[in-house]
Amino acid sequence: MEEKIGIITDSTCDIPEKLVQSLGIEVLPLRILYKDKEYRDSVDITADEVYDRLHQEIPTTSLPGPDEVEALFYKMKKQGFTHIIVIHLSSGLSGTGQMIRTIAQQIPDIVIKVIDSKSISMGLGFMVIEAARAIQRKMNFEAVCSFIHSIQDRLSVFFVLGTLEYLKIGGRIGRVSGTIGQLLNIKPIITVGKDGIYSTYAKVRGRKQSLDQLFATAKKFLSDTAGQIAVCYGGAQEEATKFIKRLEELPTIKELIVSTVSPVIGVHTGPGTLGFAVLRGE
Repeated sequence: MEEKIGIITDSTCDIPEKLVQSLGIEVLPLRILYKDKEYRDSVDITADEVYDRLHQEIPTTSLPGPDEVEALFYKMKKQGFTHIIVIHLSSGLSGTGQMIRTIAQQIPDIVIKVIDSKSISMGLGFMVIEAARAIQRKMNFEAVCSFIHSIQDRLSVFFVLGTLEYLKIGGRIGRVSGTIGQLLNIKPIITVGKDGIYSTYAKVRGRKQSLDQLFATAKKFLSDTAGQIAVCYGGAQEEATKFIKRLEELPTIKELIVSTVSPVIGVHTGPGTLGFAVLRGE
């Protein structure tokens, strides 16, 4: 029997909508919870709406609805998919993957592989995009799964924030040393470690220097081999535009994707977020 492989991710992947559509990716929205109302990430609310309300209320975030996950599996089964690959945001940052894995085990007569990206935003996004492209190239299920793991080793994510306040409030600060930095105007460059948890890549003083250092980091990762890069930002449009202009001058970029961070990420990072994911060539 011929394999029909589907791909699912969650809304923290930050993949631009056009790519989601053209690659046939299914996206499960996480939830944003205010005292009086619940929103589906990027479906019912935008990141800018979250930023605009931060001074009134900092919402909490939650996993996709289990019913929604189950319904999506059954819908895809009905559409004739024989295999499904789910790539989710780092389990070091969210219980989303664990919940999906539990539900996947209860769906009969379909092969479901759940993969922890150990990343977030377009770090997760690149894994999903490349997996979807591999499926379009008619790569078989086992090959796609091992291909995804090989991508993981070539992938890095770096970002700077306007303030560390929101990471601290949301309990996502990980290994990023926060408190002392605020006093000295330290704007750390944050990365996602191999364990899928945030850590400090470099300590830089002041916003301008942190953006310069962010660019230098991108340049370093793309200096000796061609690669793909995705710039993601939230509440930092002007700085993102300048950053992208500088990147466009690098000769080794074979694909440049620009996207905004999802509202759920925005809750934890706040406005002034600018970062990139880089996928180095083989």
